Amino acid sequence: MATYTLNINGKKQEVDVDPSTPILWVLRDHLNLVGTKYGCGIAQCGACTIHLDGKATRSCVLTVSSIGEQKITTIEGLSEKGDHPVQKAWLEVDVPQCGYCQAGQIMTASALLETNPTPTDEEIETAMNGNICRCGTYLRIRKAVKMAAKS
Repeated sequence: MATYTLNINGKKQEVDVDPSTPILWVLRDHLNLVGTKYGCGIAQCGACTIHLDGKATRSCVLTVSSIGEQKITTIEGLSEKGDHPVQKAWLEVDVPQCGYCQAGQIMTASALLETNPTPTDEEIETAMNGNICRCGTYLRIRKAVKMAAKS
């Protein structure tokens, strides 16, 4: 076990965990930040996406020992009241069905819009590629990303 001080959602959090523990499990099991979901465990589905220094990153394969001073943002830290433009667009377009993948989808979309505020359809599809939605709401996801880009 080792002690790590992590910058999560703008707050310093201290955890005592095995260095090989994926940050997903640190968030969920040690800090009760359960908005980040476990999907596949091999960084292929996107349900576990967080921001690491603003970049969309799969947390299921990212060890706590590799974080260092980087800033982590989870879905809980994206906005205090769930009013980030992407979250608002998600509700306006009625994207979620089962909702399981939505935190990862939103985190990927918001990271995209931070670096590219006016993405084309192709750029949206490229950025969102690999975020799997079993319900197949991909057209609504693209529409919501475009709506968020306008706000």
